[in-house]
Order: sequence, then C-alpha cells, then structure tokens
Amino acid sequence: SSLLLMSGVVVTVGLCRRLARRRLRSRPLLFAFLVEMFSTFQICACTNELSLLGNVEPKPHTALTLTYGFTVLHGLTLAGSTCNPCGTLQPMWGGGTSLRMGGLKIAAQFVAAVLARVFMHFIWSLEMAEPHLGALSQGCSSPMQTTEMQAFCIELLFSVVFQLAVLQAESINPKYRVHLIALLITMLVYAGGNLTGAIFNPALAFSLHADCFYDKFLSHSLVYWLAPCLGKFLILYVF
Repeated sequence: SSLLLMSGVVVTVGLCRRLARRRLRSRPLLFAFLVEMFSTFQICACTNELSLLGNVEPKPHTALTLTYGFTVLHGLTLAGSTCNPCGTLQPMWGGGTSLRMGGLKIAAQFVAAVLARVFMHFIWSLEMAEPHLGALSQGCSSPMQTTEMQAFCIELLFSVVFQLAVLQAESINPKYRVHLIALLITMLVYAGGNLTGAIFNPALAFSLHADCFYDKFLSHSLVYWLAPCLGKFLILYVF
C-alpha cells in the first residue's frame, strides 16, 4: 500500500508538471512557482511515507533500499527542480537567478512542505496500511538523538559533502549522475540517520518534523535550517 501510494504521488506530480509546462509557459513566474511546488511536494510526501517504513524488517536494509530507489526516481522525474532551499541559493549567489525568482522558488518549496504534510496526515488518518496505524499520535518524534552542537556539525558536514558532490557531478552523464547522488544520499542516511535523520534540506525537515519546530523552534531551526544553508555558503565561497 505504501509503495502504491508513493507511486501514485509520483505519477500525479508528473502529470501536473506536464500540464503546467503546456499551459503556463507564457507566465514564467507562475510556471516556476508551480513546478517547484509540485516537485517539492513529491519529495516531501514520499519521504514522509518512507519515514514510517524505517522499522520494516529487515532493518535497515528495506529502508535504505527504498531510499536509494526513490531518490533515483526523484532524480529522473524532477529534472530542472532543486526542491531544496539551499540548492536555490546557488544561482541566486552567482547571479543566474534574480532575487525575486529565487524567493518565489523558496516560498514554493515551503508551501509544498506544508501541503505534503497535510496530505500525508489525511492519508494516515484513513489507516489504509499497517505503518499508518498510530502515526498521527506520535507528535514530535524528534530525529535529533545527540547534542545540539553535534547535530549541527553533522548536518553542516552532510550538507557540505552533498553540495560538493552535486557540483563535482555536473559533468557526468545525467543517467549516471542520479545513481551517484542517490548512492551518496543513501550512505549519508546510513551514517547519520540515527543521529539527526540526515535531512540537510530545510523544507523537507519542516515537512517531516513541523511539530518539533513548534516545540523547540530554536534548536531545530539551527540544526535543520541554518546548518544546511551555512554548508551551502561554505561551498559557494570555496568555489
């Protein structure tokens, strides 16, 4: 049921992106907003569902395999979208994207994060699959299982490694690049998933753990918003 749900999200988002591409080419701002929103919605919705499958046996092989598979799928189906506020900062910093367009895309990413959370909570309330049972009663299930300073350093390091790999992989054939990036993300999730969740995406972190941002806004914003953005700026400064 979970796999069918995530596949349905991917297909629906693909249709929405295609429709927007056909109908809204003459309105670039609206087109950019909707495409970024649809793409980020796909990643956030699927990752919300994947977060419930972390305890499926055999652990952690099932979760890691699904992480790799759906990361490849996202890379193949969401070409042209960043789906990460940190990734949107790069063209803004280099002058390739205007401040207005960059701000619009970041707004779309956070709107999609909220919509994905609301949508997944509605799906979970239907209790169509075993992992959905009791999912809404968990409240703030914080992924931060270490000190704030260590969590900050981990998310900063992972963001630097990820952004550096993305830059270095730009010259690789796209059909191979998505597999390399997916493998890296899977390795980072395996290495630090039990400590911080290995998210390094501010919009995704908010979609997954909005309750935690409400309960402990300062600590979670430092770890899951500031650290990835700082990692991105370090990479941009170096290069």
